[in-house]
Amino acid sequence: MVILLTNDDGIQALGLRALYWALKEMGHRVEVVAPLTEQSAVGHAITIFSPLRVKVIKENGFKGIGISGTPVDCVKWALSFHFNQKPDLIISGINNGANVGIDVLYSGTVSAATEGALLEIPALAVSIDDFQPTNLTEEAKWVSDFISRICWENLNARTVLNLNFPNCGIRKARGIKVCPQTNVVYEDKYEKRKDPRGREYYWLFGNIPMSRVKTNTDRDLLSKGYVTLTPLKFELTDNELISNWSKWCLLNDKND
Repeated sequence: MVILLTNDDGIQALGLRALYWALKEMGHRVEVVAPLTEQSAVGHAITIFSPLRVKVIKENGFKGIGISGTPVDCVKWALSFHFNQKPDLIISGINNGANVGIDVLYSGTVSAATEGALLEIPALAVSIDDFQPTNLTEEAKWVSDFISRICWENLNARTVLNLNFPNCGIRKARGIKVCPQTNVVYEDKYEKRKDPRGREYYWLFGNIPMSRVKTNTDRDLLSKGYVTLTPLKFELTDNELISNWSKWCLLNDKND
């Protein structure tokens, strides 16, 4: 397969490098186009008010292209400039930190895969429930085997497969579960701090309250040691409200 490999943790990230070597070992052609710097939680942002800079990275057998922009910038640039024809698959990851529930809207990892899916290219986002992994070789090999077992042509168009690894290690994982997202949102808090010069600033932190997470959703199963797989489709129109317009809208437009 011809694979576009990207991420939001940056081209030097452990997870991207592990995937690169695992996919190459399986004989795939791997083209890396990834951010030069970490771009976590930038969502589907694109760069429009500054130029993109491109840098070829070659080191210890690795070759990739670093872009001075967001994960979606990387995919857009790669598909419009780097590839002569569409790749067979886009893989984004392996991301440090899970992407479950509402995370998929914030995640640069998922957004990079989504950009490919919107162009009807099969897309896979991969994350691990660990912000400081030290070795992702086994997870990368698992992904390389996993993509060979998926009938990509049978997936619905514009679908992203969102894959998350538990932090127990793939050898101790309890298997894989296809599951929906949790619908619980973060309990956000801002901590007020002071810098060395005494000026105030705020730092965001938060968590998903596990007591409200439904069983057999991605956050629940991931916490129980399962690899989770959630097909995502980014159709945001509320068709039910459209069909019930007259019941909830008080406007009376004579031109309708």
